[in-house]
Amino acid sequence: MLGLNAYATTPRLFFVLSEIGSPCGDLPIIEGCRLPVLRRNQDNEDEWPLAEILSVKDISGRKLFYVHYIDFNKRLDEWVTHERLDLKKIQFPKKEAKTPTKNGLPGSRPGSPEREVPASAQASGKTLPIPVQITLRFNLPKEREAIPGGEPDQPLSSSSCLQPNHRSTKRKVEVVSPATPVPSETAPASVFPQNGSARRAVAAQPGRKRKSNCLGTDEDSQDSSDGIPSAPRMTGSLVSDRSHDDIVTRMKNIECIELGRHRLKPWYFSPYPQELTTLPVLYLCEFCLKYGRSLKCLQRHLTKCDLRHPPGNEIYRKGTISFFEIDGRKNKSYSQNLCLLAKCFLDHKTLYYDTDPFLFYVMTEYDCKGFHIVGYFSKEKESTEDYNVACILTLPPYQRRGYGKLLIEFSYELSKVEGKTGTPEKPLSDLGLLSYRSYWSQTILEILMGLKSESGERPQITINEISEITSIKKEDVISTLQYLNLINYYKGQYILTLSEDIVDGHERAMLKRLLRIDSKCLHFTPKDWSKRGKW
Repeated sequence: MLGLNAYATTPRLFFVLSEIGSPCGDLPIIEGCRLPVLRRNQDNEDEWPLAEILSVKDISGRKLFYVHYIDFNKRLDEWVTHERLDLKKIQFPKKEAKTPTKNGLPGSRPGSPEREVPASAQASGKTLPIPVQITLRFNLPKEREAIPGGEPDQPLSSSSCLQPNHRSTKRKVEVVSPATPVPSETAPASVFPQNGSARRAVAAQPGRKRKSNCLGTDEDSQDSSDGIPSAPRMTGSLVSDRSHDDIVTRMKNIECIELGRHRLKPWYFSPYPQELTTLPVLYLCEFCLKYGRSLKCLQRHLTKCDLRHPPGNEIYRKGTISFFEIDGRKNKSYSQNLCLLAKCFLDHKTLYYDTDPFLFYVMTEYDCKGFHIVGYFSKEKESTEDYNVACILTLPPYQRRGYGKLLIEFSYELSKVEGKTGTPEKPLSDLGLLSYRSYWSQTILEILMGLKSESGERPQITINEISEITSIKKEDVISTLQYLNLINYYKGQYILTLSEDIVDGHERAMLKRLLRIDSKCLHFTPKDWSKRGKW
């Protein structure tokens, strides 16, 4: 699924132990210590990033240390030996002061140092300024806003457009910032490249109106104006987990997973049964995803397992790529095993076993042995927040091959059939955010570059029209246009400026994107889950 992975723990105070009178070899290395640890970076060069000791274990008289590299993703955590530790710069955790009490009652948390009033100021009687937190945020107007110097409904005329050929005339273009009003959802914006020549330019037809519940705030967008993602829900099969306080869940517990012809090294903790965490390899059936403790157990299971594809209905097939729709209530065992496998590669989610309210869409690759799982995404049967994806994952052996964008494109193709706009559940993981940003950018640029003009006028399009054509939620459309720095405010009108660099970069990216969803191969009938008493 792709919220951002964040390392969040209880704040700690550290002090550096003096080397005088304390030989490095005699220093006790305990959990919570911080020190530089030797590792190889992507360029195969040695580096010494600061790391925290999360656990210590003794195997055959040799100590191993589980370290988390500070400011690095948790998927890089690993067990290291004593030789890779720089004991000269070790920092030991200092015991925190107990929670202050008020009137004899324990407080809820320690006071923030930034909020404590200095004693000197209290003694002198000075009044300290009260800190005020200001949050800039976009408010999406329901109606067109009045544009200074022009009528709100008047489209941008060709005379008011920038003419790059007249370089002697000075013109000011104001780039949209949090202080600049956001374009109205229905106000048209002119689209033109910066080199002055319109590419395939035709006036956009007014988009059709849909009955959809898409009135949301900007907090629903991953890139809100204040930079803080909205608080996620705490219900569902895989929901956001921001605590990271449990030392057990902060450590990988599965060493290796064998899934079909692939061996996977998990990135994060997954709550498989405790007796399986000590095994060197965990064996999974690639068709039903049941787990076994040995290769013999797996071979015995395969003689009984008659599945050669995920359970459920095949709703899409083109070439060797297929999608299966799986009901979390009808196929509960498979859905739970899928969540356990996905948790090995999704840190920002925690596992729940109630899969009844969810649908799972599993993408597979076909060969003579069957349909092999490539990735999946899940979605709620009923979502009040217009989420069309709850969790999304491409398994590591299939990453960087275009399957992630294919999963995202398929989720929006389902939204088009359902006649509504959608957005992924927030927060996205780091890889998920990159994939969605790339998909949104390519999809919106594809729409803008395909616009054509009538009678020589600049092509025009509204945010609503882009949202209706692509089924991307309006907030995601606006955030993507701002991320690409396409929106400008000029002479009372919002204009979208496509530079040559953006156009060339988009064309190169589309040449590499070979896998696309063919809507003709989709056989999907949406169900009205609100009319069903029980899923």
